[in-house]
Amino acid sequence: MGGVTETGTGRALRWLRVLRDDLWTVRADPLPPSVWLRWLPHGIVCLAALGIFAGDLPQLQDHGRLAFGLALPVALAQGGAVALALWRPVPAWWLSMAAMVVGAFAVRALMVVDGHEFTWPWTSAGIIGHLLVSLLLALRVRTRVSAEALALTALATYVVQGLVGGPNYQPTGELAVVLYAVAVVLGIALRGRREARAELVRQTTLTTEERARRTLLEERSRIARELHDVVAHHMSVISIQAQVAPHLVQDPPEELRENLAGIRQNAVEALTELRRVLDVLRSEPPVPHAGEDGSGAAPHAPQPTLDRLPALVENTRAAGLTVTTEITGERRPLPPAVELSAYRIVQEALSNVLRHAPGATARVALAYGPRELRVEVVNTRPGRAAPPSSGAGHGLLGMRERAAMLGGSLTAGPGADGGYRVRALLPVPSRTGPAIPAPGSPPKDGTA
Repeated sequence: MGGVTETGTGRALRWLRVLRDDLWTVRADPLPPSVWLRWLPHGIVCLAALGIFAGDLPQLQDHGRLAFGLALPVALAQGGAVALALWRPVPAWWLSMAAMVVGAFAVRALMVVDGHEFTWPWTSAGIIGHLLVSLLLALRVRTRVSAEALALTALATYVVQGLVGGPNYQPTGELAVVLYAVAVVLGIALRGRREARAELVRQTTLTTEERARRTLLEERSRIARELHDVVAHHMSVISIQAQVAPHLVQDPPEELRENLAGIRQNAVEALTELRRVLDVLRSEPPVPHAGEDGSGAAPHAPQPTLDRLPALVENTRAAGLTVTTEITGERRPLPPAVELSAYRIVQEALSNVLRHAPGATARVALAYGPRELRVEVVNTRPGRAAPPSSGAGHGLLGMRERAAMLGGSLTAGPGADGGYRVRALLPVPSRTGPAIPAPGSPPKDGTA
């Protein structure tokens, strides 16, 4: 028996500690402004608090026959508790509960003396005030705290009306408890709905961030797959040249043979490692990009270079976009990675013009500098509204990744005339090959 008694006592003490932690607090928990109405609900609650004070004061004086000096603080406490619940709902609940109990016992004392009839233990204005306080409490605190407050309210009603009682009164306790329960359930439901919407917004934000991160990784993977083909081609050429080189020299020294054999072996091993890297990158098969430049090329076709820029421009013109090109500087072969990135940047920029600027014209400019290649795609103001696009809208992300991969930069933004400008600066070695004429220009020696 002793053990059972101790266990029951321990449970009761734990429950009292929980109750103290939940309800014995003055922390601020303000009701946030409405999204659409801003502070209008707060103004309505404050007006309701004023109305409760104005209605409770004469009710306590005229019908409860309380003196003004006692009726005034009770009415002020009940009206003020409603306004206080906007910022500190738990202290407001205690204030409202205390005002109702004090008013009930004060009215009961007079009812015993003169025997007048009264709606007891809670006045109608007090019921409305505590109803609003319970609703605001349930909107701001956890469900457990709201349930505890409702249980204590019901307990106080039972003690005052059921155990203490009074002569010649119209009971209001049962109706009040039912109304308080409805207010608490409504507040809990509204609070749950608000929290669910906030969680949905948070999850949507996380989903958007994850989608952007996934798009970035996919774009980097696609760029790496393209660069693999470029690097693998060069390594294959090195391997073949190292294998053929000894046959081009009569009686090559053994040391030369060994060095060339080592070069070929290293090239073969590098190709093997590249294939392993590519297997990792292709663990999730990429969506085929057949015909990205309009040529209908297969996904494993050689990666494009700037030599294919005229074909890209012609295909874009065939799609209905007026495009002009401008090439300045000493045109020369560039590293394959630079040529590939420049081509893809122009390709993506022209695709964006087609999708988002119907009726506009575009200009593609390549400027060969001593140590950089400047790529610029500019379009005019669109002639009509763009149709809805089903794309993910991450084309600029891929272009920036390509420029950053080479140590360059890319800027994009609207122009002063209402158009749009994409400008990339791609660093290149000072000289990577002999100058080559632009397409259609005559050779320098004048021969046809």
